[in-house]
Amino acid sequence: MLDKLSKLIGFTGTEIKIVLFILITFILGFSYKTFILNKQKTPDKILDYSNLNVLLDNYGEKNLNTDSLKSNDKKVDYKQEVLDFNTRNFNNIQKKVIPAEKSINLNKAGFSELTKLPGIGKKTADEIIKYRKSIKQFNNINELLNVKGIGSSKFEKIKKYIFID
Repeated sequence: MLDKLSKLIGFTGTEIKIVLFILITFILGFSYKTFILNKQKTPDKILDYSNLNVLLDNYGEKNLNTDSLKSNDKKVDYKQEVLDFNTRNFNNIQKKVIPAEKSINLNKAGFSELTKLPGIGKKTADEIIKYRKSIKQFNNINELLNVKGIGSSKFEKIKKYIFID
């Protein structure tokens, strides 16, 4: 009978046996779950939260003070608190003194003079001096744009303070 069925469907004998095994297992599992487990299953327990609602409502009306919702902390200066964690002394920080207009000669300026320019730090001042040595001297202040670390925005900030002799 399995041979006739396998020829009719086009399966081998082994494939037919596997399909029948799967079908029988499925039918047995479905019937076990439907008929046996449903009879043994007890109804779910219904939870009653009505007592909790009454307790919470009473607590909210009688015992909850609006002052307890407010913070009891004193007012805190958060900037000062952050500074308290820092070990640096911010009172002794020297602010950069901006030079007068057209006061720094690019061809003669030293490291300290160059660092007074806005936006020019130690590295950029070193780069300006290195570039100046490589080209012998600046012929135009626009040559400063060739220095690594100086773009058009930084150049616009410093061009009013520099000149070429």
